[in-house]
Amino acid sequence: MKEYIFGIDIGGTTIKLGLFKNDGKLLDKWEINTRKELNGKYIIQDIVSTLEEKLKNKNIIKDDIMGIGIGVPGPISEDGTVLMCVNIGWGVFNVVEEFQKLINLPIKVSNDANVAALGEMWQGGGKGYENVVMITLGTGVGGGIIVNSKVISGSHGAGGEIGHMNVSNNETKMCGCGNKGCLEQYASATGIVRTAKELLSNTTSSSRLRDVQNLSSKDIFDAAKNEDELAIKVIDDLGDKLGTALAHISCIVDPEVFVIGGGVANAGDILIKTVQKYFRKNAFHASIDTRFELAKLGNDAGIYGAAKLIL
Repeated sequence: MKEYIFGIDIGGTTIKLGLFKNDGKLLDKWEINTRKELNGKYIIQDIVSTLEEKLKNKNIIKDDIMGIGIGVPGPISEDGTVLMCVNIGWGVFNVVEEFQKLINLPIKVSNDANVAALGEMWQGGGKGYENVVMITLGTGVGGGIIVNSKVISGSHGAGGEIGHMNVSNNETKMCGCGNKGCLEQYASATGIVRTAKELLSNTTSSSRLRDVQNLSSKDIFDAAKNEDELAIKVIDDLGDKLGTALAHISCIVDPEVFVIGGGVANAGDILIKTVQKYFRKNAFHASIDTRFELAKLGNDAGIYGAAKLIL
């Protein structure tokens, strides 16, 4: 049996790469810059070049590679056709075919959030489960849905776009996707800060947040942990919207576990307990005891999940 797998996570700033054994052990990881000029023309060539260099340095022959798994930041069809990745400049083309022109190895490609969910199911917060929903709370809100160990990407590659569920009909500001009232507008790090600033401007109540320069979501969670009433309101609003959204998802997918990752998840127990409170309030009775776990792989989830695509 072939021994090695490459897992690749293509991001807007850097491309993360990992060399794995077929038992899931990470042997090496590294990064290269994402060259977005000329609509990302050089990205595939840069990846192939660094893989070939790694093979040479490790004295590994291509015949020992099971394949290359790749996570890309955008919707992608089952045959490997990317349907525009605006963050890296890609339009519509078949990623698998373009890679195989340069390196003759099996290639599998999926959306980066789905791939991260697969990584967490395999070796992270969802390990031991086959039905997992992962939510990543960072600059935006991403998601990945796994049912019976299979990623659900849907007919347009948009399965798992949890961040763009509508959770408010009263929103006047537009989300980056063009709609209004998306979960991402409230549950992302930027959304949490926006909610806090709106509360601060609409109330005269005292709050330690008024004195914070360059307010961050961490500042808000820290203040809430210290019983700042305005910060608690912000976190409660986040918990309400996210917990209710996950209750809706559980009615459709019924996962064994929700895995929460991304920078916001560093808040830990206060985040999990608040989300769980509203989840239990709104969930269908059969799903009310669904587990909640924090992600464990951090920025490596994408390379783990990409490798798992091959397995």
